[in-house]
Formats: sequence, C-alpha cells, structure tokens
Amino acid sequence: MKKLNFLFIGILFTTMIFTSCGDDDTTTDPPAEKTPAELATEAFAEYFTTSGNTAIDPIFASGTISPTADLGTTSAAPSGLTSTSYKGAIDPSGSAWYAGWTAYESILAGGNTPPINAGSTIVNISDATMMAAGDVVNWTKDNTYELEGFVFVNDGQTLNIEAGTVIQAKPGEGSDASALIIARGGKIEANGTANEPIIFTFKGDVGNTSPSTRGQWGGLIILGNASLNSIPGNTAVEGIPTTETRGIYGGSDDADNSGTLKYVSIRHGGTNIGADNEINGLTLGGVGTGTTIDYVEVIANKDDGIEWFGGTVNCSHILSVFCADDGIDYDEGYRGNNQFVIVHQDPSSGNADRGGEHDGGTDPETAMPYATPKFFNVTSIGNPDSRALTFRDNAGGEYHNSIFSGYAKGIDIEFLEDQDQHSYKQFNDNNLKLENNVFNTIGAGTDGTSLFQVTVPE
Repeated sequence: MKKLNFLFIGILFTTMIFTSCGDDDTTTDPPAEKTPAELATEAFAEYFTTSGNTAIDPIFASGTISPTADLGTTSAAPSGLTSTSYKGAIDPSGSAWYAGWTAYESILAGGNTPPINAGSTIVNISDATMMAAGDVVNWTKDNTYELEGFVFVNDGQTLNIEAGTVIQAKPGEGSDASALIIARGGKIEANGTANEPIIFTFKGDVGNTSPSTRGQWGGLIILGNASLNSIPGNTAVEGIPTTETRGIYGGSDDADNSGTLKYVSIRHGGTNIGADNEINGLTLGGVGTGTTIDYVEVIANKDDGIEWFGGTVNCSHILSVFCADDGIDYDEGYRGNNQFVIVHQDPSSGNADRGGEHDGGTDPETAMPYATPKFFNVTSIGNPDSRALTFRDNAGGEYHNSIFSGYAKGIDIEFLEDQDQHSYKQFNDNNLKLENNVFNTIGAGTDGTSLFQVTVPE
C-alpha cells in the first residue's frame, strides 16, 4: 500500500514539473493597477454607507413633503443651527412652515400661484427715483411699486418695505430688463409676516399664474462687503454690466449687514439680459453674517433659484421651486450655514439642471477661503433628467439630515489628479461631508457605487 502511494506521488510531482515547464496559453496577466481616479471612486462610494446615508422611501404624507417613515440617525447641528431628530425640511410632528405664506403650498397641491392683493396706487420706481429719494426710503402696502430698469439701493441708503407690499417689475430683456439691486453699503429691510408676505413679481401679475411662467423680469440682487476667494477680492455680479460700479461685491467684512429678508416671495424672474445670461431669483454676492435671510421663496425662475457668490450669510426656511436651472448654487468661497431648505423641481423634462451646483473657486483653483457651507435638513425633489448635487472647482461643503428624491443621478465630485486642490481633495481633507442623508427613487441606483460618483473632467 505504501509503495503505491509513493508511486502516485512521484507521478503527480513529475506531471506538475512538466506542466509548469511547458507553454500554458491559459496563463492570465496580473490585474492592472487601479488609477488614482478609480481608487477615489471606490473610496467615495464606500463612504456612502459608512457615513450613515441610506436609500429608503421617506413615505411622504399625501400632498406634502413630510416624511412618515423612520429615517434613522441624525447628525448633531453646529452652533447657530437647530439639532433635530428628523430628516428633511419639515418636522413630521408639526405643521409645515411654508403653509399660509408661500406660492409653493398652492403649487405642491397641483395648482398655480395664489391670488395677489396689490396696493391700490401704482408708484413707478426708476434708478433716478431712488437716487433722489434720500437715505431712508419707505414702501408701504397701500401702494404697488413698479420697477423700471435696474433700480439700485445705494451705498448709505436703506429701503424699508412694509409687510404685505407688492413690488412688480416691468417685463423685458437685455437693456429693458428690470431688477432690484442692493449695492454694497445699502440695506433692504423687507420684513413681511406669515399673514402678509412681501411679493416680488412682474407687472400685471395678480396670481393664478402657472409655475412654468418664467423670465418675466430680472430678480433681487443683494451685494455686500464680505470676503470672496477670487482675485482681487471683489467681482462684478452676473447680469449687471461691468461698467456699473454699483454692481461690484466683496470685501473684508464677514459680519457685514445688508439688511433683512423675512417672509418674502420672489416669482417668475430670470429674464435674459443678453448672450444667454439670465439673472438668478435671489443673488447673494459677498453678503455677510449680519444679514438676515429667513422664510424666503423663489418661484419659477428661469435661471438658478438662489445663488451665493462668496460671503458668509446664514439662511433658513428657504425654497427654490420650479426653477429652470439649478435649485441652489454657490461659488467663490461661500461659507454660511443653512437649515430647512426646500428644492422642488418642475417634473417636466428639460426644465431644471441640478438640485445643487457647488463651485469653489477657479482663479486660482487653490484660492482661499474655501467654499465650505453647511446645509442641514434639506428636502430636494428632482425630475428624471437632473442630478441631485455636483461639487467641483475645489468646492467643499456639507449636507446632513437631508432627503433627495426623484433625481436621475445622485452626487458627483470632481477629481483633478494633476492639481493641488479639487473637490475630491476637500473630501479627503474632511471639508466635504455627506452624512445621514436619505436617497429615494434615484434613477442611477440604490447603493454607494451608483449614488456617489467621482468625475474626471476631459
């Protein structure tokens, strides 16, 4: 028996030697080494689950965006924001904060905008009117104010707007466009209430207007003295000719105060002022923390709903609804804290871009301060053609306790292998966080590999 075993072992050993010495057409090459971009993609995808993100249905209550499902653990909010036990912009155990004063409530129910109760007397407002008006200007609800062209609130000037006041801008494009611009050193004190919001819209709008009506006038632009990361530290705002010095924003005062927007509805703006250059519904350029932005909605803008260009202003209870470009956008080193944010896109194909488009700085790419704003309790509802969020050009930033639903694609983050700074490096440096968020019915898929993507520009 032992001899047979030795014989078998000898034959097997001889066969192995012969096989190893002969040609083997089935030998495979070792796997190729993964590129840095591929490794980055894997790491970002793995981060999806390790940071508390999930792909589950929030089960919105009928006719609302209030979740009824248990959505799991929440992140603690930083100083200045409210720690919540729920995800999304709406507390499931309370009433919706948008109820009673927004056009969104009517649109969410499948309708048009609600009726507008305008003042009985028409007051025409031009830039020359404002220049001659003195340091303090008061607009009251018994009047309707019609903007003609670009109207500036100038350095040293304060515009007070009474609750319930309606401001209507004359329609037009190019040199005929109308907008209200708060210049550096100027202030707007627009203090509406839940019962009497302040409404900005186009001339002749009495409500019952379709949310697909866009681009009828410019928008509201607020410019301040807070810091940017672009050189030389001040910039001409988009949509205003560079020859107009009152359109410059940026400075060194991060606590700058440009006034107050509270219970304000901005509707049907974003007109084309030339070369496909539209105006955002609400533009915040170099706006500082002394400014109050609370309970503000942008409805049916042709460009972005809200865009921050640098600055440090904090915002809460804000809505960007049925806008034709990005819901929210930031650039040039914006660093504010934001909470209770609703982005709701038009469900029609081609009528929106990203839920959030986030850029850091491009001149230079390594410019500081970095864009690192924080967003807590966002509900962002997309359409089948759009993407939830993009981070690029060294943008950082954070999203916590938020719900993203109905988008074609999830999150993409830019990777630039040959540059010192880019958004993926911000992720590695802990300046970009996506934690304890919910993703539902995203066309790309349900796992980290599908929802968290790294992109390499061509």
